[in-house]
Amino acid sequence: MSSFIRKSITRRTALKGFGAAAGLVAGPGFVRYSQAQSSEPIRIGFQAHRTGIGASYGRWYERTTNAAVKAVNDAGGINGRQVEVIVEDDGTDPGRGAEVVGKFATQHKVDVAFGTLFSHVVIGSAPAAGENKLPYYVVSEGHHVASTKLNRYVFQPGITDVKSQIQAVAPWIAANAGKKVTQIFPDFAFGYDHRDYLPPALKAQGADVIAQIAIPPTESSFTKYFPQIPADTDVIYHVMVGPAVLTFVKELGEFYGSNRPQLFGFIDSLEAVDINSPGLEFLDGSHFWEGSPRYAQPDDSDAQKAYRAAVGIDENGASVDDPKDVSTAAHMFGCWETLYVIKKAMEDSGYQSRDDAGKLVEATEALTEFAEGPEHPQGPKTFNGKIHQCFGIQNISKLEGGRLNVVHKTSIEDGMYEPEGDYTTQPL
Repeated sequence: MSSFIRKSITRRTALKGFGAAAGLVAGPGFVRYSQAQSSEPIRIGFQAHRTGIGASYGRWYERTTNAAVKAVNDAGGINGRQVEVIVEDDGTDPGRGAEVVGKFATQHKVDVAFGTLFSHVVIGSAPAAGENKLPYYVVSEGHHVASTKLNRYVFQPGITDVKSQIQAVAPWIAANAGKKVTQIFPDFAFGYDHRDYLPPALKAQGADVIAQIAIPPTESSFTKYFPQIPADTDVIYHVMVGPAVLTFVKELGEFYGSNRPQLFGFIDSLEAVDINSPGLEFLDGSHFWEGSPRYAQPDDSDAQKAYRAAVGIDENGASVDDPKDVSTAAHMFGCWETLYVIKKAMEDSGYQSRDDAGKLVEATEALTEFAEGPEHPQGPKTFNGKIHQCFGIQNISKLEGGRLNVVHKTSIEDGMYEPEGDYTTQPL
């Protein structure tokens, strides 16, 4: 076998769902690095949300990463070296996240850290990456990286940020859903990006946010918040996360019945949730933002089809091994694409060891665009090395007939904004 994950991953976890579609004959973690290789592997520290509110994302991020590593290794690895993934659980907790990054740098001595999703964990972990001069490639969405408020060792090259996403979809919301918008968002950093960037984006389109409702991400019941929604609301814009998202959308339906405002949701409110679950019927006809579509689309590229097969999801975006195991398809593609960005930057810089961390940072900053294809199946992207952030297309999907169908794709240009700073001016 060409890749493996250290024994921090259990046999049960490793075997679940990875087998057939990714072409694995056994789960990772059981075959040591091939003796046929003449050099040590490239070590990637995967910061996993195995527990905590991000666990459903973390599981699929890990699965996608494993599939991407297999693809890279089967094609010869990086600079002729195989890739090894070392996993640590951060509990979706900022403090533990910082500990994990420090452990990667000093104990595991990885080449790069990779994979973090939840914004508050990225923000809590980033200082440890900078202090240890460990290149840290996150697969989040928050504006924290692009704001240039973190440090030069932190990158987000494989997934777009909330500010860009909102700017791209706001014209469609104002033109098709309504002009008076109430926001419901999680009360932490990711939610604050939605809170801060939606109002000006809609204002530019002649629409207004008339109420903003922040809900703790650990909340388990939501009905008490819904009376805060103004009666003249045209559109409820919702973006919730965590294990209670199914409860959130069910209770919203119970509160309104059939007489509801228009709904525009970020798919975060339904990631890893079967949209045909009982109680979600009221969502029919509503719209969602998706990064990469959950459901296979008629115009899917060959690269998209190959990617879906490699990570093991069916036409409905569920595991090929278990139709009830729904993926986090709108986000997890970022792990696949980010790994290929790391590969490209390592090859461009001639990376050999952590002594070359500065060269790797500069090589990543020098990247400018990623063509749609096997390495970037979600779509084409541009990359701004000054703010360490990529820009790409967004999908707006309509829930109809028990599935999400893409009805609008934005352009890269729709989500572009002026840089707020320049990481390249910081010392390495």
